[in-house]
Amino acid sequence: MFGLFPRGLHLYPLCMNLALAGLSYGITVVALVLLVIRTKKLIGIYKKGQPDSTRGNDKAQRFRMAFGEIFGHTKMFNFSVVGLAHWFVMVGFFVLFGTLATAYGQIINPYFALPVIGHFWVYEYITELIAWATGISIVALIGIRQVTLRTNKRSRFAGSGNGKAYYVEATILLIVFCVIALRGLEGALSDETAWNRHFITTWFIAAMFKSMTLTQLENWIQIVATIKIVGSMAWFIVIASNLTMGVAWHRFLAPFNIFFRRNADGKSSLGALPVMMSHGEEINFEDPKEDDVFGLGTRADISWKGLLDMSTCTECGRCQSQCPAWHTEKPLSPKLLIMAMRDHAFAKTVENEALVGENSPISLDVLWSCTTCGACVNECPVDIEHVDHIVNMRRFQVLVESEFPSELGGTFRNLEKAGNPWGANRADREAWIAECDFPVNVVEGELPEEVEYLFWVGCAGAYEERAKKTTKAVAELLYMAGVNFAVLGKKETCTGDPARRAGNEFLYQILARENIETFKETFGDRPKGKKKVVVTCPHCFTTIGRDYGQQGYELEMVHHTQLLNQLLREKRLLPIKMSHTAMTFHDPCYLGRHNEIYQPPREILEATGVELTEMPRNKERSFCCGAGGGRMWMEEKIGTRININRVEEAIATGATELAVACPFCRVMTSDGMNAKESSVEVLDVAQVLLRSVKEN
Repeated sequence: MFGLFPRGLHLYPLCMNLALAGLSYGITVVALVLLVIRTKKLIGIYKKGQPDSTRGNDKAQRFRMAFGEIFGHTKMFNFSVVGLAHWFVMVGFFVLFGTLATAYGQIINPYFALPVIGHFWVYEYITELIAWATGISIVALIGIRQVTLRTNKRSRFAGSGNGKAYYVEATILLIVFCVIALRGLEGALSDETAWNRHFITTWFIAAMFKSMTLTQLENWIQIVATIKIVGSMAWFIVIASNLTMGVAWHRFLAPFNIFFRRNADGKSSLGALPVMMSHGEEINFEDPKEDDVFGLGTRADISWKGLLDMSTCTECGRCQSQCPAWHTEKPLSPKLLIMAMRDHAFAKTVENEALVGENSPISLDVLWSCTTCGACVNECPVDIEHVDHIVNMRRFQVLVESEFPSELGGTFRNLEKAGNPWGANRADREAWIAECDFPVNVVEGELPEEVEYLFWVGCAGAYEERAKKTTKAVAELLYMAGVNFAVLGKKETCTGDPARRAGNEFLYQILARENIETFKETFGDRPKGKKKVVVTCPHCFTTIGRDYGQQGYELEMVHHTQLLNQLLREKRLLPIKMSHTAMTFHDPCYLGRHNEIYQPPREILEATGVELTEMPRNKERSFCCGAGGGRMWMEEKIGTRININRVEEAIATGATELAVACPFCRVMTSDGMNAKESSVEVLDVAQVLLRSVKEN
């Protein structure tokens, strides 16, 4: 092409070189300066957030955890194809930086290569391999998004800034094209147009350029190198101009967000809710400070980790894809909620404007649609803690604004006055015992030494008719196995789970303190390993076993499926009647995702001979029944019912029975089966085992 210019224009190549160098180095300076300025602004925004002293413990363990999760892509590989593609794109982002450095040298000297490694064939091979894999992966990701958007209007991409994603992907494709083209031009320049170890995958491209003159090859190397630099620096300028562009910023912020996740050991940020903090200190509800802030009401109340959460969001929608509220046409999407909080928090004039309510970023219907099932947290590849933010906003609405669904008002009063969400008489907590044809010990004072387990019955297990069947089945199984257990009877009161997950932290604290005092009286001076509590309710399991630990009192908690499975293994319970019933099992959110207990219930069912068929959404991706987060006592007025969605999936398996391991799940799925007029019977795992070990 340069032969088209008259011979007299000898200065043209020099001018072109100067122009390319000036453009490349000039835009680099602009990009880096702007990026530094905007990064400082971003850090300044984080510094304005409320302090959180719980995120810096055990830095060595956090580093190991973050390194493993980032480079192992442990969450992304839940979506195998997408996960593999994203892994190559991530690796390409780091590996191909070497080619960017090379490009700066090639503008001045087309023969330039990085010192030491530049012509090392292993480095060259890895560069080529990663470039090809990155390009193919980006094309695959674009294709997947297109198919998903066209086949499902409420897909995980709905509401995302897809235009931003396309720009990022186009930039990556441009970089990949430049890397491959430069490798081909370099091969032609060095006359390596046949296969060799230095150009293992690009020799044929080099062969395409062999007809060019040396001058043309040199010029084209400089031009492509410039395109590569300009494309890269333009990307930096764009993201520096848009601090809410999570699809780009997450490449820098995600490692920090993962590092500062709630649990240093890498466990999901589920289970116990974080303690309520104000100005970086835990609130003392017995003697709160005058300036204490109760929950999350404005931008000023957001912690620095919350702000980091929001700016790290990639808008990938994996949280949205698993959300039971979103899938039943509720206004809540965990992704859209985080995006709304982010846009609000990063605006200029909203320091004291409300986060929730009319004319606010988040509506009350969005806030109260959450079941706290944790599916969003479990799926998020960058460890955003959606549930914590939702509950903190609920806390503000309940404790400060007194703005919550009317049904919860009755629930709160019942918890306060009667010690259970139904408002049932405390005296009736022991009524189920009279229906048993075997002895059940009720604790009076301190637990006798010979009693191994305290059986925490729970509110549902004591009052709700269907849950009472589970209670009696567990008690009978323990009796048959020779397990020495006792119950608290009338001394039990609600653990406070419904109050806490619904935002009434003050009421939870009252109930928790009452129960902890009862436990202290009951267990006396027993060592930790002798304070064993078995429960049938995963919500009680979580609250007593995890939340109470925040107040310095720890017990050895055992879910009834864990204990019954242990008794089966020890041959203390022996199935004698194999049912061969077609059955499916529903994983409770608070047993599965919140506590990672999946196998014991299944092993029990398999031991009884049932033909177990899994629902498509099972284990860590189990679909919620709709009862968590206080939703058990709220009407479902928007969209379709979550429990109907779940039982339809159970019915579709062809099972004649549905097994559960949670009293809340039993109520919701039973109601769902009745609404569908289905003959599928809902049973607790304990009931299935009991009929297998009894002779009649």
